[in-house]
Amino acid sequence: MTRATTARTAAPTPATTAAPTQPGGVSFVGTGPGDPDLLTVRAVRLIEDADVVITEDPGHADLVAVVRSRAAVAGEVDAEDAGPEMIDGGFGEDGQPLTHAARAKVVVKQAKRGLRVVRLLGGDPFLYASGPEEAQAVAKAGYGFEVVPGVSSVGAVPAYAGIPLTTKDHREVAVVTCGEKVDWSRYADTPTLVLLSAVGQIGEIAKQLIAIGRSPETPVAMTRVGTTTEQQTVTSTLERIAADARAARIAPPAITVIGAVVDLREKLSWFETKPLFGWRVLVPRTKEQSASLSTRLREFGGVPEEVPTISVEPPRNPQQMDKAVRGLVEGRYEWIAFTSVNAVKAVREKFEEYGLDARAFSGLKIAAVGDKTAQAIADWGLRADLVPSGEQSAAGLLEDWPEYDEQLDPINRVFLPRADIATENLVAGLIDLGWECDDVTAYRTVRAAPPPAPVRDAIKTGKFDAVVFTSSSTVRNLVGIAGKPHASTVIAVIGPATAKTAEEHGLRVDVMAPKPDVELLVEALAGFGADRRAAMVEAGDPVTKPSDRKPSSRRKKA
Repeated sequence: MTRATTARTAAPTPATTAAPTQPGGVSFVGTGPGDPDLLTVRAVRLIEDADVVITEDPGHADLVAVVRSRAAVAGEVDAEDAGPEMIDGGFGEDGQPLTHAARAKVVVKQAKRGLRVVRLLGGDPFLYASGPEEAQAVAKAGYGFEVVPGVSSVGAVPAYAGIPLTTKDHREVAVVTCGEKVDWSRYADTPTLVLLSAVGQIGEIAKQLIAIGRSPETPVAMTRVGTTTEQQTVTSTLERIAADARAARIAPPAITVIGAVVDLREKLSWFETKPLFGWRVLVPRTKEQSASLSTRLREFGGVPEEVPTISVEPPRNPQQMDKAVRGLVEGRYEWIAFTSVNAVKAVREKFEEYGLDARAFSGLKIAAVGDKTAQAIADWGLRADLVPSGEQSAAGLLEDWPEYDEQLDPINRVFLPRADIATENLVAGLIDLGWECDDVTAYRTVRAAPPPAPVRDAIKTGKFDAVVFTSSSTVRNLVGIAGKPHASTVIAVIGPATAKTAEEHGLRVDVMAPKPDVELLVEALAGFGADRRAAMVEAGDPVTKPSDRKPSSRRKKA
């Protein structure tokens, strides 16, 4: 990288070496160019533990939400915790960007509170950012601070566009912040240029570079909102980039790369070619269950939007559950069968209420309807004795369930904690096998409140590219609170029962998981997206999203 460096040695002054004189302080955290996965481990920990977060742009609120939702899934923060207090450090009450001095005042004001304050800055706090000025203000006020470096957009955005800034044949690169006084003759022979803030001036910049001897056919790439699922890259030449950028409606923030390295994008583009890149995916699940599914969708380039359709509530009459748990401790049951993660959670909460732990399961056989439920049991320190070897459903569980044998089974009773809307097939099947069942309502699933009007409109008008249904109740409840998804929306379901419910509601199922598993459901949807993209590329058509095309009818015929 071309740069000028001046070394200077001076005696340290008391202002720069003195220890903080007051409690409180600020962590200046670089958020990178936009992708939450580019946050450092230290940045994630600070955001999780923050009492106050000072943002720089509107996207930082979403970033904090993603970090905390992932932490909630991992059990590192309380899912019910409201999270840190959010302070806008980027814009004033009039909606105008704050000056560096005004931002510094906001930061110092929060530092005085003596709380855990995190100041988020795009990219790196000390690279093309107001971090140095704000840190000096904090130090001058007598408070401590730390700096957590972030990934700079200078390197990250081209990398996400599939453009390496250096290769074995191109070793020099210059980063230029565009303004009125740039001497472009300095860069006549620099193989690769990275331009910041060049969108509005790119036509004039290109003319000047051509005038100093660079070829009009020099490759150019301009990438807007890089590393996010809204990323858009236009490749062109110096001669045509201004017109092409206007046609593509490229707007700031954007990074521009000029040089032969741009040609490598054709082979190295990896982010914008993800199977669900930019797809807006509706996730109608319970609040507690949506985070892991959304995380998986993001890995394939999707943009998940969580819309709670089900609320999990305690049973109206807890006495039945209390009696069953006492019976479990007293040895009343031979088996306990868990048919959902929520059932595991309900029994575990009841155990905690009574001051019990996993030792109460001694001598009891445990069945789980599938791998996810078995994992929830394992997280409790227990092991499932029976998990279906075939279909992971109540029917699959019955296929492997042993008949009652009075010689081998001292007790013939099964404790079955379930939802209030569970079907009776499992109970009937166990009775046929000779077992008695205590079918107990462990929790209730109730319909959530309708989503905001813009979301309902997006569902009905096809602004979502896909919707993933993880149970029959999510189908019924989504249609009940928001209406049917538009005909262009790809419908993905977790299994045959959910598919049947979707079809009963007039929806055509496009994708079904090979087994009832959330990760396999997302992978199946990604496979659908990859096949769809490949077919468009092979046909020579532009790659579009399902929401870009609105067929007249795609739903199941009456």
